[in-house]
Amino acid sequence: MNFTLNAEQQLLQDSVRRFVDREYSFEARTALIKSQSTRDAVHWETFADNGWLAAALPESCGGLDGSLIDTVLIAQELGRGLVLEPYLGCAVLAAQTLLKAGTHAQRETWLPQLADGSRRLALAYSETQSRGLPEPVAFCAQPTSNGYALSGTKTLVLGGADADGFIVSALTPGADGITLFLVPADAAGLSRRVLPLHDGSHAAELTFERVVVTRDALLGEPGTGLAAMQHGLAHAIAALGAELVGGMEKAIEMTADHLKMRKQFGVPIGSFQALQHRMADMATELEIARSMLYALVASIENDDGPTRLRVMSQAKSVIGRATRFVCAQAIQLHGGIGMTEEYQVGHYYKRAVVADVLFGSSDRHDALCAAQLQKALLQPENAHEDL
Repeated sequence: MNFTLNAEQQLLQDSVRRFVDREYSFEARTALIKSQSTRDAVHWETFADNGWLAAALPESCGGLDGSLIDTVLIAQELGRGLVLEPYLGCAVLAAQTLLKAGTHAQRETWLPQLADGSRRLALAYSETQSRGLPEPVAFCAQPTSNGYALSGTKTLVLGGADADGFIVSALTPGADGITLFLVPADAAGLSRRVLPLHDGSHAAELTFERVVVTRDALLGEPGTGLAAMQHGLAHAIAALGAELVGGMEKAIEMTADHLKMRKQFGVPIGSFQALQHRMADMATELEIARSMLYALVASIENDDGPTRLRVMSQAKSVIGRATRFVCAQAIQLHGGIGMTEEYQVGHYYKRAVVADVLFGSSDRHDALCAAQLQKALLQPENAHEDL
C-alpha cells in the first residue's frame, strides 16, 4: 500500500482542512448544537460544491470516480473539527450500500442526486436486538397484491433526521436472506423521531405501521441485501475510523499546546517527565489506530469477504479503544478545564463514546473475532490430536 498521497489527494485533504479551520470553529459548532438544527444547509452545499459527496461515486452516476482513500481523507479532516453534518450516514453508508445493491436504473436515478447534495438517503438497518450489526433482523415485509407492506422499527438511523428516503432491511417470505427496500420519507404509515446523541449529532428512530410500497421499491434482488450492507458498513467503519484518527490528532495537538503554556513551579508542565510519558503513550495509541486504519483500507480493497469482515471488526475495536484512551488522557492532562462543557477537548471524548456504539461496540466486534477464530480452529484441516 502506498502511504504517500498523490497531488490530487493532497489537494483534497487540504481543501477539507481549510473548510474546517475557516468555517467550523468550536464556537460555530456550539451555536449549531444550541440551535437544535440537525445540519447546516450551507455547509452541506459546500460539501457538494467541493465534490466531497461525490468523491467515491462512479463518474457514470455523477461522481468523481475516486476510491475509499478519498473518503478516508475527507472523514479524517472532518473528524478534527467534530463536524456534525451527516457525511458518514448519508454520503458514505447509504451511498455505498445503494451503489452495491441497486440496479442500473436505481443507481442512475439516485446517485447523481446524492452526489450534488439535492437529496439524501439513510440506511435504516439497526434494530434493538442487533446492537448496530446488520443481523439479526426482525423487521418484516409481507407481500401484497402489487408490492410489500413493511412493519417494524429501525433505530439509530445515521443521517435519518432529515433524509429524503431510507434504505430499509427486511425479511421477506420465500427469500433466503435480507432484502433491501427504498422507502420515501413521506410514505404513509412511516413516522420518524429525531434522536439527539451525546456528542451533539443526531440520528432517527423509524416506525413502520404497514407501510405499503410497490415492487419497484425493491433495491436489487430479494435476499441479496446482506452483502450490500456489509459493503456499505465496511466503508462506513473505515470512514468512522478515519474520523476518530483525525479527532485524536487534534486532541493531542491541543494537549501539547496546553502543556507548553500551563506553568507550575515557574516552568511549563510539559517539561515534567511523567507528563511527557503520558503524551508518548497517547501518540503511540494514535499510531496504532492509524496503522489499523491503513490495514482496513487495504483489506477492503484486496481481501476476500471473510478476511475483510475480520479485519473490519479488529479495526472497529482497536481504533475505538485507542480513541477513548487518548481523549480521556487529554481531558486529564488539561486538568479541571478539560471537564467543562465550554472547552473543546472534552467533546472529542463524547464523540469517542458515541462512535463506540455505532456499527457494533468494541466488545461486540471482539466477540465476532473470537467466534471466527474458534470456528477456524475447529475446521477438520486444522484439527490435530495430542499424542
